[in-house]
Amino acid sequence: MDNTIKAKPYPLFDTLEQLQEQYKQCQANDSKQIIAVWLNQCFAGADFELPHYAHRDYLHVLNFLYSYRGSVDTFNAYRRELERMIQWGWLIQDQSILKLKRAEIETFIEFCRNPHQRWIGIKTVSRFIDKNGQRHVNPLWRPFVVKVSKKLFQDGERAEKIDFQLSATGIKQTFAILGSFYNYLIQEEITEINPVLQIRQKSKFIRKTQSTPMVRRLSDIQWKAVIETAVILAEENPAQHERTLFIMNALYGMYLRVSELTATKRWIPTMRDFFRDANGDWWFKTVGKGNKLRQIAVSEAMLLALKRWRKHLNLTPLPSLDEQTALIPKIIGKGPIESTRAIRNIVQICFDKAVESLIADNKNEEADLLRSATVHWLRHTGISDDVKIRPREHVRDDAGHSSSAITDRYIDVELRERAKSAAKKKIKQ
Repeated sequence: MDNTIKAKPYPLFDTLEQLQEQYKQCQANDSKQIIAVWLNQCFAGADFELPHYAHRDYLHVLNFLYSYRGSVDTFNAYRRELERMIQWGWLIQDQSILKLKRAEIETFIEFCRNPHQRWIGIKTVSRFIDKNGQRHVNPLWRPFVVKVSKKLFQDGERAEKIDFQLSATGIKQTFAILGSFYNYLIQEEITEINPVLQIRQKSKFIRKTQSTPMVRRLSDIQWKAVIETAVILAEENPAQHERTLFIMNALYGMYLRVSELTATKRWIPTMRDFFRDANGDWWFKTVGKGNKLRQIAVSEAMLLALKRWRKHLNLTPLPSLDEQTALIPKIIGKGPIESTRAIRNIVQICFDKAVESLIADNKNEEADLLRSATVHWLRHTGISDDVKIRPREHVRDDAGHSSSAITDRYIDVELRERAKSAAKKKIKQ
């Protein structure tokens, strides 16, 4: 029998919130029994018998993932990679992840580059769904997902499983996460070797490129259309779109990630996160990627945007040190926005209106490119524009980059000059 189609994969690890509860139960009770019940529930109805080592593998991954509970983004990335590997080990290799050697890890990486179509989904869905107060496997979930760009989707194209490709960045991330997992097992004296470190030529799995990675950002024309559209929307419908205008200003003006505007258990953005220091300078503090607290310098323009937003909310022009008002409150209901999807939808409405504006001005090429833009492009645009006029170290720290090398990717002056000098080259003399 072809092992690659022996059984379809099922999700194993739930959300961070659910997993933390499961971890606590395992600490207080018979972990083997608790995990056995869970795994049987996950594989209910599957034509597959769980291996005898399933409980042990699952428990080690559970403990490892729990140690990364401080950051949802990090947790999700580690869960994705380890869920793929444990499924591959059980369903295809018929081997415990504790027994995998260098050769098996290489085979797994090859599989990730070209997974069986039963392992590929065509849209991102939640792993589990609630039914009558219980968590159930989402039958549409798959470990790998193929997508089409937003523009192509709007043009009617749909994802095809045959088009799946794992990027070079994705492969590097897989190596890094698996290596971290096996280092953890060594530290816990569960295993003695890290098979990932034994792979001497990881480069053979990674596509080489000489070009500088493209920073996806809005052009000056596109950003002008977007922010002007946000202003018009706010003037026409303040109740709904003053919030839109402030969000657009914050994402661009302070290089925020969409997750930094939404409330989570680890951080709730409030008005007091804007504060003035002893020198009279204004700052904004947030918790970003990797659960890192950072302080962002607030420009005069951003301060004006804050004052406008607070005036709309019937608040004083500037916040006090102890003000608890949500930075981005819900329009319907109470409390802060907790969904990044809600922020993305708000931004998308503005993008769509800006596209219409560009078309009306006969800027069809700019409009066509704007259709592909995502929320994260606003952060990239703000960084790219500021690194031209501010010291890169200042931009680096405001953006929360771990090194100046990352910030350097946003310096496109040399690329523009290079393109300009090439534009008039002749082929026929």
